[in-house]
Amino acid sequence: MKAIISGGGTGGHIFPAIAIANAIKERHADAKILFVGAEGRMEMEKVPEAGYEIKALPIAGLQRSLSLKNLALPFKLLKSQHMVKKILKEFQPDIVIGVGGYASAPTLKKASQMGFTTLLQEQNSFPGLTNKMLAKNAAKICVAYEGLERFFPKEKIVITGNPVRSVIEEMQVSREESLQHFELDSNRRTVLSVGGSLGAGAINKMILAHLDEFKKNNVQIIWQTGKWNYDEAVKAVKEKGLEEWVKVHKFIKQMDMAYTVADVIISRAGAIAISELCLVGKPVILMPSPNVAEDHQTKNAMALEAKGAAIMVRDSENMEKGIPTLFELLNDSKRQEEMGKNIKEMAYPHAADKIVDEVEKLIK
Repeated sequence: MKAIISGGGTGGHIFPAIAIANAIKERHADAKILFVGAEGRMEMEKVPEAGYEIKALPIAGLQRSLSLKNLALPFKLLKSQHMVKKILKEFQPDIVIGVGGYASAPTLKKASQMGFTTLLQEQNSFPGLTNKMLAKNAAKICVAYEGLERFFPKEKIVITGNPVRSVIEEMQVSREESLQHFELDSNRRTVLSVGGSLGAGAINKMILAHLDEFKKNNVQIIWQTGKWNYDEAVKAVKEKGLEEWVKVHKFIKQMDMAYTVADVIISRAGAIAISELCLVGKPVILMPSPNVAEDHQTKNAMALEAKGAAIMVRDSENMEKGIPTLFELLNDSKRQEEMGKNIKEMAYPHAADKIVDEVEKLIK
């Protein structure tokens, strides 16, 4: 089997792509897999780390502000399409899989034009423009939410859920081991705050402004800041002498351990984060990023809140509402239990395997 997987930009596109590649490799040890990503983006680092080859396209996104960079876009697109044509001719894939992100548009568009079979993996409850555009030529569209026939041809849709990292799917670490890893006290309640793979400024600002509350309430927190706010967070925690209560991390590699010890989780509402949280089954406060295409994170969060599976706090309200909501939830074990149960019911386990089932059907 020969597969091209294209997309990236954030962990939300990259982790599913790698999970699909791993699931293909598990069934077909001799499969050849090639990734196509965008120059200078996160996939150029994460994909080789996972052991796969990746080709880079010069493609970039449209800048929302008036920027001279936008003038170069048509040329970057043309160059990317030319490069994709060459990659497809040389590699001759059986299937081309798009997971969203800048690189997937020129790759899947050109693949369809050249007669290659394409499959889309749509992570959100509200698809972006790229996938809506690519859908008419895709053979199958694997989705994680119901009701997407509003955007895609009904006969092409398969509900598979979103592929997540295998360590999250399996969750085989013990609480003791995880507490030790993060140097936490087993007698304290634990909060985990994650802002996606690139961090979240608004969540970080909220925690920074309320650092003293954690010690006051005898609550410890694992705080993933992302790279932008890391130094500031470390400095503030040190100055206040709160190292025992507040554990600051730029990026958490052992997410299975972080999820295991958490009593309550604060998170952005990206599709992959939500898919992981559903499998984990812990109470969660979602703070959707308003700075994403079509505001899809707010729509994701609302879908969970409607089922009593999460509490949503908007960025604009988080400074006054966020921390009181957190401590209210920490002190309400009945609500924590209900939310954990409700979110678990929304999980789609083994999504990567289900996607590979569809890939195999298409290739046959």
